[in-house]
Amino acid sequence: MKYEQDDALNLHIALSRASQWVNAHTDRDIRSYGLTRTEFGVLELLYHKGPQPIQQIGGKVLMSSGNITYVVDKLEKKQYVRRKPCAEDRRLIFAEITEEGTKFIEEVFPKHAEVIAKATAGLNAEEKRIAAELLKKLGKHAQEGFK
Repeated sequence: MKYEQDDALNLHIALSRASQWVNAHTDRDIRSYGLTRTEFGVLELLYHKGPQPIQQIGGKVLMSSGNITYVVDKLEKKQYVRRKPCAEDRRLIFAEITEEGTKFIEEVFPKHAEVIAKATAGLNAEEKRIAAELLKKLGKHAQEGFK
């Protein structure tokens, strides 16, 4: 049991440090565009997945829904996102990427992907696939145990 706890603690430390340093690379890149990680995440979500109900964006980018309203406000001011009422249900408001937002993300995303590739270059392609698979398994188990 003691060894299992030691292994769990070592994994937690390694995972936290790896995440911290990879995020340091990506956050620096995102800040260079005048955005926060959350703003970039919302913009990327809308670009790749299309219009989304504002109430559901938080769960997809791991933020509280109250904070998402603020983030969408900031992205609207930058003219990257607009709100659009749902035709079927007026209670629902969608956020959608604008032409300006699309142009922006298409310009910066390839460079951002390169920053991520360089930050994770400590693993080869096969190691990255294995690590991603194991981390998904770990995350699902932790999520199920949290309910």
